[in-house]
Amino acid sequence: MLFTAAQIAMLINGKTEGDPNTSVGSFGKIEEAVAGQLAFLANPKYEDHLYTTGASIIIINESLELKQPISATLIRVADAYSAFAGLLTKYQEIMDQQLTGIQEPSYRAASAKWGEKVFIGAFSYLGEGVVVGNNVKIHPQVYLGNNVRIGDNTVLHPGVKIYHDCVVGANVTIHAGSVIGGDGFGFAPQADGTYKKVPQIGNVLIEDFVEIGCNAAIDRATIGSTIIRKGAKLDNLIQIAHNVDIGHHTVIAAQAGVSGSTKIGSGVMIGGQAGIVGHVQIADGARINAQSGVTKSIKAQGGAVTGSPAYDYTSALRSQAALRKLPDFEKRIGELEAQIKQLLAEKV
Repeated sequence: MLFTAAQIAMLINGKTEGDPNTSVGSFGKIEEAVAGQLAFLANPKYEDHLYTTGASIIIINESLELKQPISATLIRVADAYSAFAGLLTKYQEIMDQQLTGIQEPSYRAASAKWGEKVFIGAFSYLGEGVVVGNNVKIHPQVYLGNNVRIGDNTVLHPGVKIYHDCVVGANVTIHAGSVIGGDGFGFAPQADGTYKKVPQIGNVLIEDFVEIGCNAAIDRATIGSTIIRKGAKLDNLIQIAHNVDIGHHTVIAAQAGVSGSTKIGSGVMIGGQAGIVGHVQIADGARINAQSGVTKSIKAQGGAVTGSPAYDYTSALRSQAALRKLPDFEKRIGELEAQIKQLLAEKV
Protein backbone atom coordinates (compact mmCIF):
# COMPACT_ATOMS: atom_id res chain seq x y z
CA MET A 1 0.00 0.00 0.00
CA LEU A 2 1.48 3.33 -1.09
CA PHE A 3 1.06 6.72 0.62
CA THR A 4 2.11 10.11 -0.73
CA ALA A 5 3.92 12.79 1.24
CA ALA A 6 0.80 14.96 1.07
CA GLN A 7 -1.34 12.17 2.56
CA ILE A 8 1.17 11.51 5.34
CA ALA A 9 1.50 15.21 6.13
CA MET A 10 -2.26 15.47 6.50
CA LEU A 11 -2.30 12.50 8.92
CA ILE A 12 0.38 13.98 11.20
CA ASN A 13 -0.43 17.69 10.77
CA GLY A 14 2.86 18.42 9.02
CA LYS A 15 4.10 20.60 6.17
CA THR A 16 5.84 19.19 3.10
CA GLU A 17 9.04 20.46 1.55
CA GLY A 18 9.72 19.00 -1.87
CA ASP A 19 7.47 16.90 -4.09
CA PRO A 20 4.17 16.24 -2.25
CA ASN A 21 3.41 13.39 -4.67
CA THR A 22 6.44 11.35 -3.62
CA SER A 23 5.15 7.99 -2.42
CA VAL A 24 6.40 5.35 0.00
CA GLY A 25 5.28 1.82 0.82
CA SER A 26 7.30 0.95 3.92
CA PHE A 27 9.39 2.33 6.79
CA GLY A 28 13.14 2.35 7.32
CA LYS A 29 15.75 3.62 9.78
CA ILE A 30 17.31 6.81 8.51
CA GLU A 31 20.78 5.24 8.33
CA GLU A 32 19.53 2.24 6.35
CA ALA A 33 16.43 3.41 4.42
CA VAL A 34 16.23 3.01 0.65
CA ALA A 35 14.09 4.57 -2.07
CA GLY A 36 10.38 4.00 -1.48
CA GLN A 37 10.74 4.10 2.31
CA LEU A 38 9.83 6.67 4.96
CA ALA A 39 12.25 7.57 7.77
CA PHE A 40 12.35 10.12 10.57
CA LEU A 41 14.98 12.18 12.36
CA ALA A 42 14.45 13.18 15.98
CA ASN A 43 17.85 12.64 17.60
CA PRO A 44 20.50 15.20 16.51
CA LYS A 45 23.11 12.46 16.84
CA TYR A 46 21.84 10.97 13.57
CA GLU A 47 21.65 14.23 11.61
CA ASP A 48 24.55 13.30 9.31
CA HIS A 49 22.42 10.44 7.94
CA LEU A 50 19.87 13.00 6.80
CA TYR A 51 22.19 13.98 3.93
CA THR A 52 23.15 10.43 2.89
CA THR A 53 19.98 8.38 3.41
CA GLY A 54 18.17 6.81 0.48
CA ALA A 55 14.73 7.41 2.04
CA SER A 56 12.17 9.06 -0.21
CA ILE A 57 10.33 10.88 2.61
CA ILE A 58 11.74 12.02 5.95
CA ILE A 59 9.86 13.41 8.94
CA ILE A 60 11.88 16.08 10.76
CA ASN A 61 11.36 18.71 13.44
CA GLU A 62 10.12 22.03 12.10
CA SER A 63 12.96 23.79 13.97
CA LEU A 64 15.75 21.85 12.21
CA GLU A 65 17.97 23.99 9.97
CA LEU A 66 19.45 22.10 7.03
CA LYS A 67 23.21 22.24 6.54
CA GLN A 68 23.02 21.25 2.89
CA PRO A 69 20.36 20.41 0.27
CA ILE A 70 18.79 16.95 0.24
CA SER A 71 16.85 15.12 -2.44
CA ALA A 72 14.20 13.52 -0.21
CA THR A 73 10.81 15.11 0.41
CA LEU A 74 10.62 16.45 3.96
CA ILE A 75 7.64 16.64 6.27
CA ARG A 76 8.18 19.14 9.07
CA VAL A 77 6.32 18.69 12.36
CA ALA A 78 6.56 20.06 15.89
CA ASP A 79 7.88 16.76 17.31
CA ALA A 80 9.25 14.23 14.81
CA TYR A 81 9.37 11.34 17.27
CA SER A 82 5.77 11.74 18.43
CA ALA A 83 4.56 12.27 14.87
CA PHE A 84 6.32 9.13 13.67
CA ALA A 85 4.86 7.12 16.57
CA GLY A 86 1.39 8.41 15.71
CA LEU A 87 1.91 7.52 12.06
CA LEU A 88 2.92 3.97 12.96
CA THR A 89 -0.21 3.69 15.09
CA LYS A 90 -2.42 4.77 12.20
CA TYR A 91 -0.63 2.38 9.85
CA GLN A 92 -1.14 -0.50 12.28
CA GLU A 93 -4.83 0.39 12.57
CA ILE A 94 -5.20 0.28 8.79
CA MET A 95 -3.50 -3.10 8.60
CA ASP A 96 -5.58 -4.49 11.47
CA GLN A 97 -8.82 -3.40 9.81
CA GLN A 98 -8.03 -5.74 6.95
CA LEU A 99 -7.83 -8.69 9.35
CA THR A 100 -11.35 -10.04 9.89
CA GLY A 101 -13.21 -13.34 9.86
CA ILE A 102 -13.09 -16.64 11.71
CA GLN A 103 -10.45 -19.21 10.87
CA GLU A 104 -10.96 -22.91 11.30
CA PRO A 105 -10.42 -24.97 13.29
CA SER A 106 -11.36 -22.88 16.31
CA TYR A 107 -13.82 -23.49 19.14
CA ARG A 108 -16.59 -21.07 20.10
CA ALA A 109 -18.98 -22.16 22.84
CA ALA A 110 -22.67 -21.88 22.02
CA SER A 111 -23.11 -19.10 24.58
CA ALA A 112 -20.06 -17.10 23.42
CA LYS A 113 -20.80 -13.79 21.69
CA TRP A 114 -18.69 -11.53 19.51
CA GLY A 115 -19.19 -8.19 17.79
CA GLU A 116 -18.60 -6.86 14.31
CA LYS A 117 -15.35 -6.94 12.33
CA VAL A 118 -13.66 -9.40 14.67
CA PHE A 119 -10.86 -11.77 13.77
CA ILE A 120 -10.67 -15.17 15.49
CA GLY A 121 -7.54 -17.08 14.53
CA ALA A 122 -7.15 -20.81 14.07
CA PHE A 123 -6.99 -23.03 17.17
CA SER A 124 -8.47 -20.33 19.40
CA TYR A 125 -10.86 -21.26 22.20
CA LEU A 126 -13.79 -19.15 23.41
CA GLY A 127 -15.46 -20.66 26.47
CA GLU A 128 -19.01 -20.42 27.77
CA GLY A 129 -20.32 -16.93 28.36
CA VAL A 130 -17.41 -15.20 26.65
CA VAL A 131 -18.26 -11.73 25.31
CA VAL A 132 -15.98 -10.17 22.70
CA GLY A 133 -16.48 -6.57 21.50
CA ASN A 134 -16.25 -5.00 18.06
CA ASN A 135 -13.07 -4.98 15.98
CA VAL A 136 -11.25 -7.33 18.36
CA LYS A 137 -8.31 -9.33 16.95
CA ILE A 138 -7.86 -12.76 18.50
CA HIS A 139 -4.78 -14.35 16.99
CA PRO A 140 -4.19 -18.12 16.72
CA GLN A 141 -4.04 -20.29 19.84
CA VAL A 142 -5.60 -17.73 22.16
CA TYR A 143 -7.57 -19.19 25.09
CA LEU A 144 -10.49 -17.30 26.64
CA GLY A 145 -11.96 -19.09 29.67
CA ASN A 146 -15.59 -19.03 30.71
CA ASN A 147 -17.20 -15.61 31.21
CA VAL A 148 -14.18 -13.65 29.98
CA ARG A 149 -15.07 -10.21 28.59
CA ILE A 150 -12.99 -8.40 25.95
CA GLY A 151 -13.61 -4.73 25.06
CA ASP A 152 -13.69 -3.12 21.63
CA ASN A 153 -10.53 -2.77 19.52
CA THR A 154 -8.45 -5.03 21.74
CA VAL A 155 -5.69 -7.20 20.25
CA LEU A 156 -4.71 -10.55 21.73
CA HIS A 157 -1.55 -11.89 20.12
CA PRO A 158 -0.81 -15.61 19.58
CA GLY A 159 -0.87 -17.87 22.60
CA VAL A 160 -2.40 -15.42 25.08
CA LYS A 161 -4.30 -17.26 27.84
CA ILE A 162 -7.02 -15.47 29.80
CA TYR A 163 -8.56 -17.51 32.60
CA HIS A 164 -12.23 -17.56 33.58
CA ASP A 165 -14.08 -14.43 34.78
CA CYS A 166 -11.31 -11.99 33.86
CA VAL A 167 -12.19 -8.67 32.23
CA VAL A 168 -10.13 -6.88 29.58
CA GLY A 169 -11.09 -3.36 28.54
CA ALA A 170 -11.09 -1.58 25.19
CA ASN A 171 -8.02 -0.73 23.11
CA VAL A 172 -5.86 -3.15 25.06
CA THR A 173 -2.91 -5.01 23.55
CA ILE A 174 -1.63 -8.24 25.11
CA HIS A 175 1.39 -9.80 23.45
CA ALA A 176 2.21 -13.43 22.79
CA GLY A 177 2.46 -15.93 25.59
CA SER A 178 1.09 -13.81 28.41
CA VAL A 179 -1.15 -15.44 31.01
CA ILE A 180 -3.90 -13.41 32.63
CA GLY A 181 -5.70 -14.79 35.68
CA GLY A 182 -3.53 -17.68 36.78
CA ASP A 183 -3.82 -18.56 40.47
CA GLY A 184 -2.20 -16.22 42.96
CA PHE A 185 0.62 -17.69 45.04
CA GLY A 186 -1.45 -18.40 48.14
CA PHE A 187 -0.48 -21.28 50.46
CA ALA A 188 -1.19 -21.53 54.19
CA PRO A 189 1.61 -23.17 56.26
CA GLN A 190 0.44 -26.14 58.33
CA ALA A 191 1.63 -27.45 61.68
CA ASP A 192 3.26 -30.45 60.04
CA GLY A 193 5.37 -28.28 57.73
CA THR A 194 3.20 -28.71 54.65
CA TYR A 195 1.29 -26.01 52.78
CA LYS A 196 -2.41 -25.88 52.09
CA LYS A 197 -3.49 -24.11 48.93
CA VAL A 198 -5.73 -21.08 49.44
CA PRO A 199 -8.36 -21.03 46.65
CA GLN A 200 -8.03 -17.99 44.39
CA ILE A 201 -11.62 -17.03 43.55
CA GLY A 202 -11.11 -13.44 42.38
CA ASN A 203 -10.23 -12.24 38.89
CA VAL A 204 -8.06 -9.81 36.92
CA LEU A 205 -9.45 -6.50 35.69
CA ILE A 206 -7.51 -4.75 32.93
CA GLU A 207 -8.81 -1.30 32.09
CA ASP A 208 -8.70 0.53 28.73
CA PHE A 209 -5.55 1.41 26.77
CA VAL A 210 -3.29 -0.98 28.66
CA GLU A 211 -0.43 -2.76 26.89
CA ILE A 212 1.15 -5.94 28.24
CA GLY A 213 4.31 -7.44 26.75
CA CYS A 214 5.21 -11.03 25.91
CA ASN A 215 5.22 -13.79 28.53
CA ALA A 216 3.92 -11.64 31.37
CA ALA A 217 2.00 -13.30 34.22
CA ILE A 218 -0.78 -11.44 36.02
CA ASP A 219 -2.31 -13.51 38.83
CA ARG A 220 -5.97 -13.43 39.77
CA ALA A 221 -6.96 -12.09 43.17
CA THR A 222 -7.65 -14.31 46.13
CA ILE A 223 -10.85 -12.31 46.63
CA GLY A 224 -11.81 -9.26 44.57
CA SER A 225 -9.64 -8.18 41.64
CA THR A 226 -6.05 -7.74 40.60
CA ILE A 227 -6.30 -4.40 38.75
CA ILE A 228 -4.24 -2.89 35.94
CA ARG A 229 -5.63 0.61 35.53
CA LYS A 230 -6.14 2.71 32.42
CA GLY A 231 -3.10 3.46 30.29
CA ALA A 232 -0.58 1.33 32.21
CA LYS A 233 2.22 -0.24 30.16
CA LEU A 234 3.89 -3.50 31.18
CA ASP A 235 6.98 -4.87 29.46
CA ASN A 236 7.88 -8.50 28.73
CA LEU A 237 8.44 -11.12 31.45
CA ILE A 238 6.73 -9.31 34.30
CA GLN A 239 5.12 -10.97 37.33
CA ILE A 240 2.14 -9.26 38.97
CA ALA A 241 0.88 -11.12 42.02
CA HIS A 242 -2.64 -11.49 43.43
CA ASN A 243 -4.61 -8.40 44.52
CA VAL A 244 -2.00 -5.96 43.19
CA ASP A 245 -3.40 -2.60 42.06
CA ILE A 246 -1.36 -0.78 39.39
CA GLY A 247 -2.28 2.86 38.83
CA HIS A 248 -3.09 4.83 35.71
CA HIS A 249 -0.28 5.31 33.18
CA THR A 250 2.30 3.49 35.27
CA VAL A 251 5.10 1.82 33.30
CA ILE A 252 7.02 -1.28 34.37
CA ALA A 253 10.12 -2.56 32.53
CA ALA A 254 11.03 -6.18 31.84
CA GLN A 255 11.61 -8.84 34.50
CA ALA A 256 10.18 -6.77 37.33
CA GLY A 257 8.06 -8.46 39.99
CA VAL A 258 5.35 -7.09 42.27
CA SER A 259 4.27 -9.12 45.30
CA GLY A 260 0.72 -9.59 46.52
CA SER A 261 -1.62 -6.81 47.68
CA THR A 262 0.82 -4.03 46.79
CA LYS A 263 -0.79 -0.80 45.57
CA ILE A 264 1.14 1.21 43.00
CA GLY A 265 0.05 4.77 42.26
CA SER A 266 -0.40 6.60 38.96
CA GLY A 267 2.47 7.66 36.73
CA VAL A 268 5.00 5.43 38.48
CA MET A 269 8.10 4.28 36.57
CA ILE A 270 9.65 0.94 37.58
CA GLY A 271 12.95 -0.18 36.05
CA GLY A 272 13.86 -3.63 34.82
CA GLN A 273 14.43 -6.46 37.32
CA ALA A 274 13.08 -4.38 40.20
CA GLY A 275 11.30 -6.29 42.96
CA ILE A 276 8.60 -4.97 45.29
CA VAL A 277 7.52 -6.78 48.44
CA GLY A 278 3.88 -7.35 49.28
CA HIS A 279 1.42 -5.14 51.16
CA VAL A 280 3.24 -1.84 50.52
CA GLN A 281 2.12 1.34 48.79
CA ILE A 282 3.99 3.24 46.09
CA ALA A 283 3.05 6.92 45.80
CA ASP A 284 2.05 8.61 42.55
CA GLY A 285 4.94 9.53 40.28
CA ALA A 286 7.54 7.46 42.13
CA ARG A 287 10.68 6.32 40.29
CA ILE A 288 12.18 2.93 41.09
CA ASN A 289 15.59 2.28 39.55
CA ALA A 290 16.44 -0.97 37.75
CA GLN A 291 17.29 -3.94 40.00
CA SER A 292 16.03 -2.13 43.09
CA GLY A 293 14.55 -4.12 45.94
CA VAL A 294 11.68 -2.17 47.48
CA THR A 295 11.02 -3.41 51.01
CA LYS A 296 8.81 -0.63 52.37
CA SER A 297 6.26 1.90 51.15
CA ILE A 298 7.32 4.94 49.13
CA LYS A 299 5.19 7.72 50.61
CA ALA A 300 6.56 10.83 48.87
CA GLN A 301 4.98 11.63 45.52
CA GLY A 302 7.63 11.70 42.82
CA GLY A 303 10.19 10.10 45.14
CA ALA A 304 13.07 8.18 43.54
CA VAL A 305 14.79 5.13 45.04
CA THR A 306 17.57 2.76 44.06
CA GLY A 307 19.50 -0.18 45.48
CA SER A 308 18.58 -3.29 47.44
CA PRO A 309 17.13 -2.58 49.89
CA ALA A 310 16.01 0.52 48.00
CA TYR A 311 16.51 3.96 49.52
CA ASP A 312 16.54 7.59 48.40
CA TYR A 313 18.16 7.99 45.01
CA THR A 314 20.13 11.16 45.80
CA SER A 315 21.48 9.69 49.04
CA ALA A 316 22.44 6.55 47.16
CA LEU A 317 24.48 8.58 44.66
CA ARG A 318 26.31 10.30 47.52
CA SER A 319 27.06 6.92 49.09
CA GLN A 320 28.37 5.56 45.80
CA ALA A 321 30.60 8.61 45.38
CA ALA A 322 31.98 8.13 48.89
CA LEU A 323 32.48 4.41 48.27
CA ARG A 324 34.68 5.13 45.26
CA LYS A 325 36.94 7.21 47.49
CA LEU A 326 37.47 4.44 50.06
CA PRO A 327 40.84 3.28 48.67
CA ASP A 328 42.14 6.84 48.96
CA PHE A 329 40.70 7.16 52.47
CA GLU A 330 42.38 3.89 53.45
CA LYS A 331 45.73 5.13 52.17
CA ARG A 332 45.43 8.44 54.01
CA ILE A 333 44.41 6.71 57.25
CA GLY A 334 47.42 4.44 56.94
CA GLU A 335 49.69 7.45 56.50
CA LEU A 336 48.12 9.15 59.53
CA GLU A 337 48.60 6.02 61.65
CA ALA A 338 52.26 5.89 60.64
CA GLN A 339 52.73 9.56 61.57
CA ILE A 340 51.05 9.01 64.95
CA LYS A 341 53.32 6.04 65.68
CA GLN A 342 56.35 8.12 64.77
CA LEU A 343 55.28 10.98 67.05
CA LEU A 344 54.66 8.58 69.94
CA ALA A 345 58.06 6.98 69.40
CA GLU A 346 59.78 10.39 69.45
CA LYS A 347 58.09 11.28 72.78
CA VAL A 348 59.43 8.09 74.36
